[in-house]
Amino acid sequence: MLKIQSLEGAHIAIVALGNSQVDFAIGKENSVEWDEVWTINSAAAVYKSNRMFMLDPASRFFDSDDAGSQTEVMKRFLPECDIPCYTSDLDPRVPSAVLYPVKQIVKDTKCAYLNNTIPMTIAFAYWHKVARIDLFGIDYTYKHSLHFAEAGRACTEFWLAKCMEAQIQIGVSHRSTLLDHSVPIQERIYGFHRLKDPILAVPNEPEWIVCEQSKIEEEMERAGVQMPEEMRSPEPYRG
Repeated sequence: MLKIQSLEGAHIAIVALGNSQVDFAIGKENSVEWDEVWTINSAAAVYKSNRMFMLDPASRFFDSDDAGSQTEVMKRFLPECDIPCYTSDLDPRVPSAVLYPVKQIVKDTKCAYLNNTIPMTIAFAYWHKVARIDLFGIDYTYKHSLHFAEAGRACTEFWLAKCMEAQIQIGVSHRSTLLDHSVPIQERIYGFHRLKDPILAVPNEPEWIVCEQSKIEEEMERAGVQMPEEMRSPEPYRG
């Protein structure tokens, strides 16, 4: 499989099944646009997207109950899916299935740390040299459920680090614990968060503003940067 040249420099949204997927819907309601939207597994049955990533063989959904509550919706959706469905095994029950280019990606990135669907999706974006990735529904842990954690967070954050090293901008929902985005900005840099005037870091793409909290407004104003805000539902139209 050849690289899709049109993805280079693109702004991509990846939407998975965690709670913070709601911020993708809110973003769309607020007129946010992406060059492409990629969905993970059964999120493709809900959100209009350009590509779907389902690295498990389709047989997991058609021939077993291993996928739990995703099983029935995937059985209905996959035969009718009309967008590329990147997967590990071509199955005639999924007409739009496309083999994920694992050999090419491992060889070109010199990395085979690919332990679940989400980092494999991020690796696909990295391989295609997109410009920005916004992540929704990729949470892994939740404040209200401290004894529950989904597998794969380390691999996901590893690939995000590779993306950032390659100057790919990363956006994460404020509801997500990924990259500590749900942590107050004053508490994100360990040790320095305990000072009377903690050190803050604010993205000024592709650089960062890093300074004491007492100086952050001045530095941001000088750089023409605004503090990232939580996406909110749009206000009703006022005529």
